[in-house]
Amino acid sequence: MEQFLLVAAFAIVAGAGITAAVLLVRQRLAAAELRERNAALERGLELRDKELRHLADVRLPDLMESLNNPGVGVAGPLHDLQREAPAYGRSLQTVMDLFAGSAAQVRERSDRSAKSTLRAMMRAVQSLANEQQFAISAMQERHDDPDVLEGLLHIDHMNAQLGRRAQATAVLCGSWPGQQRSASPMSDVVRGATSRIRDYLRVNLEGTVNSAVTSRAVEPVVLTLAELLDNAARHSRPDTSVEVNFRSTHNGVAITIDDAGVAMDADELQRASDLLSGETSVDIHRLGDPPQVGFAVAGVLAARYGFRVSVDSRSPYGGVRAVVFVPSTLVTTVPDARPPEPVAALRPAGRSAAVEDGPATAGGLPKRSRVAVADRPAGAGDADEEPGAPDTGDRPPARPPRETAAGLGAWQRGTRSGRAATPSEPTEPPGTGDAEFGGPAIESKDLRP
Repeated sequence: MEQFLLVAAFAIVAGAGITAAVLLVRQRLAAAELRERNAALERGLELRDKELRHLADVRLPDLMESLNNPGVGVAGPLHDLQREAPAYGRSLQTVMDLFAGSAAQVRERSDRSAKSTLRAMMRAVQSLANEQQFAISAMQERHDDPDVLEGLLHIDHMNAQLGRRAQATAVLCGSWPGQQRSASPMSDVVRGATSRIRDYLRVNLEGTVNSAVTSRAVEPVVLTLAELLDNAARHSRPDTSVEVNFRSTHNGVAITIDDAGVAMDADELQRASDLLSGETSVDIHRLGDPPQVGFAVAGVLAARYGFRVSVDSRSPYGGVRAVVFVPSTLVTTVPDARPPEPVAALRPAGRSAAVEDGPATAGGLPKRSRVAVADRPAGAGDADEEPGAPDTGDRPPARPPRETAAGLGAWQRGTRSGRAATPSEPTEPPGTGDAEFGGPAIESKDLRP
């Protein structure tokens, strides 16, 4: 009996030991699992903390910078969130998307507000420039003194440049170029553009073409050419010329502008192509300081009116070749087209000893002497002659100052006619409010140092 009890007790003790061992093993396994889960949670918390700091310190600033400069890359997450924390990774991407969308909306509202303000300001400037043009024209009609006319011509030229800059800024901000003009020969279009830039004497128009630009596209093409000519002149040596040529094609006319200035590298050419395509909205906050608006304005006008502008080739003189292609839909014929004069020779015809070219003024206009030989007092010799110098008889016959002044005025009115608006319908849709501003337009200097 005692032996049976001893066996039973041993069995009970053994069972208890086995049970205790099993419970201990299970407890250890559970503890190990808990430790592993705690470690995973700790790693997850650490991962989330690092990713959150990385989001605030690196990724969002990169994203903001990329919105202002598309060439800047945006850093990605530090870990493989799709594997380690897919839900958390999706949440972070949602934050990135919301931030980018909000920033884009803020920038779009800011851009609209800035453009609206600039457009209103440029309307006022254009209106004042037009009023000033009328005042200058009235003074030119009243005065016949060559020196006075020279000064008025110089002021008129500066006013044309001011008007062009205001016009281009307004176009960039969503306005329309101005009043519609009658169809004009290609050579007159180039002359009109040349008269709006500072270095107009450096522009050399070669050849002619018996084609004209339709009335609705005259002012846009003139403004585009003016911006490209100004770029070419500003980025080339002052002792070089800017060559303009025409080339007729089966579906339009190409106007080429070649300068001997600074060439453009690959990045500049790509940015210029983007601006000239007119396919993307122009952010006026990213045009540089000072703003470089020439290519942007050309792209806006080209996309709006249906012609094309490119600067993707090098000129034969080592600079940049700009091409304005006017398609057949914007080209018409001119029955009474006249052979064009060289643009570089925009000077009064029939000039006599009463108006001699002298040193150039600040704006490039020729300095002229004042008194005609025929109207001097008897016995008064030329200021350039030595006393008692014999008359060789080689001096050209002098013209009276009044006749010379009349010639200057006629020349000025002729060059101004390319900018004057005709009383026809405006090029913009009704209600835009810009039809009254038909004056000239803005500056640019794009993408080249």
